[in-house]
Amino acid sequence: MAGLTPRRVSGDDPDIPAVLALIRVSFAFMDGRIDPPSSMHELSEDAIRRQAVTREIWVIGAPPVACVFLTPKSDHLYLGKLAVDEAHRGKGLARILVDLAEQRASALHLGSVELQTRVELVENQAVFERIGYLKVGESSHAGYDRATSITYRKDVS
Repeated sequence: MAGLTPRRVSGDDPDIPAVLALIRVSFAFMDGRIDPPSSMHELSEDAIRRQAVTREIWVIGAPPVACVFLTPKSDHLYLGKLAVDEAHRGKGLARILVDLAEQRASALHLGSVELQTRVELVENQAVFERIGYLKVGESSHAGYDRATSITYRKDVS
C-alpha cells in the first residue's frame, strides 16, 4: 500500500468524518462482547475536532485506513483509539502507529507509552504483550465491581 507515512490530523482536517467512520466500523466487533460498551459510541466529529487540539491524532492513508489518538500525560503518552480498516489489517499499519507513539513519547521526553484494553479482548492483550508492553494494572468502569480494563505500559526512555 502506498502512503504508509502517518500524518497528523488538525481540528479542521476534512478527513475527520472518515476518522470517525473508521473508528466506528473498526470497533463495531466489540458491541455485545465488552461490558460496558465502547466509548466510541460517545465520539462525534465535533469531539474529534476538539481532541485534535489537546491530543495528537494520526492517520495513515487518504482517506484514512488507520488511526491512533495520542494524549500526553505527566509521565507517559497515552495511546488510544487505535483502529485499522479490516481490508488493510495484516499489513503492519497498527505497528507503524504504535512505533510512532513510542517515537512521539521519546520526542516529548515522556518515559513510557501507556494504553488500556478491555478484559474481554484477549487477542489485543496478546498483541501488546508480544511487542513488549507489560501489564501494569487493572481498573473498573464506574458502577462495576470487577475489572473491566487492563493497563499496559512500555518504557521508551
